[in-house]
Amino acid sequence: MATTSKDFILPDLGEGLTEAEIVNWLVAVGDTVVVDQPIIEVESAKSVVELPCPFAGVVEKLHAAVGDTIHSGQPIITVGVEGGSEPDVASAPSSTTAKSRRPAPSGRFGRRNTGSAAASPPESGARGVAATAASPSPRRLDDDGAVSPVVSPLVRKLAHEHGFAANTLQGTGTGGLVLRADVERVIAQGGHSAAGSAPASASAPGDAPRPIASADGDIRIPITGLRKIVAERMTASRRDVPEATIWLDVDATELLAAKEQLQKSTGDRWSLNALLARFVVAGLKQWPILNSSVDMTAGEIVQHSAINLGIAAQTARGLMVPVIHGAGDMTTEALRDSLTGLVETAKTGNFPNDQLRGGTFTLNNYGGFGMDGSAPLINQPEVAMLGVGRILDRPWVVDGEIVVRKIMVLSMVFDHRVCDGDVPSEFMGFITKCIENPIALLGGL
Repeated sequence: MATTSKDFILPDLGEGLTEAEIVNWLVAVGDTVVVDQPIIEVESAKSVVELPCPFAGVVEKLHAAVGDTIHSGQPIITVGVEGGSEPDVASAPSSTTAKSRRPAPSGRFGRRNTGSAAASPPESGARGVAATAASPSPRRLDDDGAVSPVVSPLVRKLAHEHGFAANTLQGTGTGGLVLRADVERVIAQGGHSAAGSAPASASAPGDAPRPIASADGDIRIPITGLRKIVAERMTASRRDVPEATIWLDVDATELLAAKEQLQKSTGDRWSLNALLARFVVAGLKQWPILNSSVDMTAGEIVQHSAINLGIAAQTARGLMVPVIHGAGDMTTEALRDSLTGLVETAKTGNFPNDQLRGGTFTLNNYGGFGMDGSAPLINQPEVAMLGVGRILDRPWVVDGEIVVRKIMVLSMVFDHRVCDGDVPSEFMGFITKCIENPIALLGGL
């Protein structure tokens, strides 16, 4: 039966996203693939996702390498399909059907066609395939050209950021798999030569673009992936938004006491962020203009009916703002549980696309970094953000006497196109009252 070559192209990723970076190939040239089989992991501005193949056949060509940036409409892979007489081009499913990256069961990345790709090296346009599609048997780094299997894109990225390729290490996992601990051990040793990897200036199969040291000792680090997106969006925010920042010292002694009382009475763990989120939601209901976005094309301020609370989080992938959708309709307990889920997912940064879109206001607790205050950039298209600093023992005047109290700094950045300073000042005053006297919030519920 005749074989037709079909190109699988990068689909429209949605929300104006037109490019993605290849994190990991899940197949190699010569592999047999089936319909809906995940074949590649790509990182967009939103998350790392697996893309499934829309047809079955034998992989003929990989059009890009790990670390390359690909654009919507660009061919990713060519598959030889039995039947038909004319070449065809197929697109992957839209971003709504792309599968979020998830941990794979043992053997997940094993090849279905183990003979063809092993007999010959991957073509020049497909560097890095050998590392991910290799046989699960252990490999020795003293063998010429040997590489170790590396399943996790986070492990690859961590090694890449420190100037070496993870697949050049001797892995301690099952079948010689390179684990995060292996990479961290090499970093702690101050380099990668001790682990048998190639020098940072050398080029090895499977390498993504990595920091390059110059003769004078300077290091050039490529701006790619999520860091590139963050840079572009922060630049746009600073350029386009006439922002203003206000701040206030607040006595958080009673808030801490309320948190402890909640934990004792319910037997559950409560975070300050959960209570602050409760206050923010209540405040946005009273000053809904802060729960808006600006549509400059239409010349309109869009005041949103739903409160979708974004939580700024430093994750394993970098700064992200996952969203609690429908926060305005949640109980305090439901907000707490949603925040707990975000904290767990932030350890990997593998949020689903839907959880990284649609935010209407952001809560940013930078006190965890030991900072008192900040003038953060607005997370467009939102128009305001509340920042929370660390809590310290400070002298405070209470009933005419100086006492030691638990003090935090609140800061708020807002878009001056949407409102003047009176609205955010009133909002901040309300949040302050809730923090200083949490029970007062009950009167408005």
